[in-house]
Amino acid sequence: MERIIEEIREDLSRRIAVAADRLADRTLAEDPAYAALLGRAELRERIHDTLRQAVEGLLRSCRGLPVELADARAVGALRAEQGLPLASLLRTHRRGGRLLWQSLTEAVTAHDRAALPRLLPAASVLWDVVDRTADAMTESYRRAEAAHGDRDRERRAALLDVLLDGADGPSAAEAAAAQLGLPERGRFTVVVLAAEVSGTPSRTPSGIPSAAPTAAVPPAPAGGSGAASAPRVLWRFRADGEVGLVELGHHPLESVRDLLAPLGVRAGVGPVVGAPAELARAHRLAALALRTAPESEGPRTALLDERLPAALVAAEAELAGRLRQVVLGPVLALPVEDRRTLLTTLGTWLACQGSTTDAAQRLYCHRNTVSNRLRRVEQLTGRSLSDPRHVVELALAHSAVLQRVEAEPVTRPAAPGPRTARSSRTPGGTARRSPRRPA
Repeated sequence: MERIIEEIREDLSRRIAVAADRLADRTLAEDPAYAALLGRAELRERIHDTLRQAVEGLLRSCRGLPVELADARAVGALRAEQGLPLASLLRTHRRGGRLLWQSLTEAVTAHDRAALPRLLPAASVLWDVVDRTADAMTESYRRAEAAHGDRDRERRAALLDVLLDGADGPSAAEAAAAQLGLPERGRFTVVVLAAEVSGTPSRTPSGIPSAAPTAAVPPAPAGGSGAASAPRVLWRFRADGEVGLVELGHHPLESVRDLLAPLGVRAGVGPVVGAPAELARAHRLAALALRTAPESEGPRTALLDERLPAALVAAEAELAGRLRQVVLGPVLALPVEDRRTLLTTLGTWLACQGSTTDAAQRLYCHRNTVSNRLRRVEQLTGRSLSDPRHVVELALAHSAVLQRVEAEPVTRPAAPGPRTARSSRTPGGTARRSPRRPA
């Protein structure tokens, strides 16, 4: 077989050149990816080189020598860097193999038709060469693609850090936003997830980016539904938790709560800001919002604008400690069970907007029991639940107790529900603030 190929080498070279022209024209006409990447001359030269190397590979295999794959690996890596789809690369490569076999058979037929049967064993050898070079290109392509993806993720992570930290100033933030495809003006916010769920991509629901450093959800189309209509999110892993930059678009801020609900995690959400340069502030406030949602209260999404009093407490650790001690010190000094009972009752009463009846229903006890516990809180603290100023102090102090990491977990106050007909109200429309004191 080697002798046959050597005898037809000159004619085969001419036919390979023609085949390279044909394949280049067909590829550019049928494959937009190639057409956008390479000119005809460059593509034709690359195809011609590949066909000649396949002939050399065929000859080496016939001699029992290994096929040279270095060039195939180089081509695979180059096309990956250039962004050519792997399917396009392999399709053109295999078409080249078919054209080479056609050129071989035509050259042998023209030289000596009687020698054609002696060429047939070369078919399996040639396709083995084509498959080996295709495998080498594929392996190199995927390795380069993975490395490129790592570099791209690192670059995008660095750009997100510029926006979330704000240390480099407004101009740097604007440049980073442009590279991430964010508009100069819009509606943005930041989400901070609690650290205990960081690094758990399996918990990412449909419609939220997979837990990669900067994965993104595409912008929502008008009138869309489900995941397609969700806000765009760019995620960033950090040592203290996972942070999401949210491009809200036309979506309300409350849609972030719906987006995160399937995760079942604790999260803090900052305020809406109008420019990428303001995202560092939104990030700081989102972290503050997360601190207003203690782990003892279970999974929840805390929107800063809905928890401003608790955020004030969280922002001033020293004052929060003083507030706990001054306002609720006598309660905190009680034995564990008594302390937990009174704090739970106070928190539930506050969550029920000052309704003793509703608090009793949430606590599964008689309203007189709630009244007695609240009276005891008043006696211990020296504060009246009928005085709005005292109620504010008690509410802030209670929030400070819940936020204290080293404190014993307090049972979560029940969420307020619909008012019952028995709930008493003041003429101003607010629930009665204090149980009646005995005469």
